[in-house]
Amino acid sequence: MSEQNYETHVQRVPGFLALAFILLIIFIGALVNLYDSLGDHQRLYSASLIVALTGCVFSCAGYARTFALRAQDRAIRAEENLRHYVLTGQLLDTRLTPKQTVALRFASDAELAELARRAADQSMSPDEIKRAVRVWRPDTYRV
Repeated sequence: MSEQNYETHVQRVPGFLALAFILLIIFIGALVNLYDSLGDHQRLYSASLIVALTGCVFSCAGYARTFALRAQDRAIRAEENLRHYVLTGQLLDTRLTPKQTVALRFASDAELAELARRAADQSMSPDEIKRAVRVWRPDTYRV
């Protein structure tokens, strides 16, 4: 991977995006099939099941993605709290939200303490925190 910075830090998994797109096409096809089956009681049941199953798979994929990101956020929060403690002898400010703390992971050791203080004092958004980072510390593990 090339050098990571604000413009290039977002990581996408092509396989996940491709599967989500295919699932969307299947869901649209299932809805069209259900609509076409409205007058035919023989097909209505199976068409309804296909729509319901596709909706369940969509929900499962969304939950799986959300749960994985939340677990990563918890780990990052613990890592950043430890890093801040090692650098300053104090835990991170409790006013920082989990999303702010996750954004702070890109700050170098030299700027972490000051940026964390500014983020808490000014209620900076995660995007503002990332834009304020001068020396980028790459995170190549989160997807």
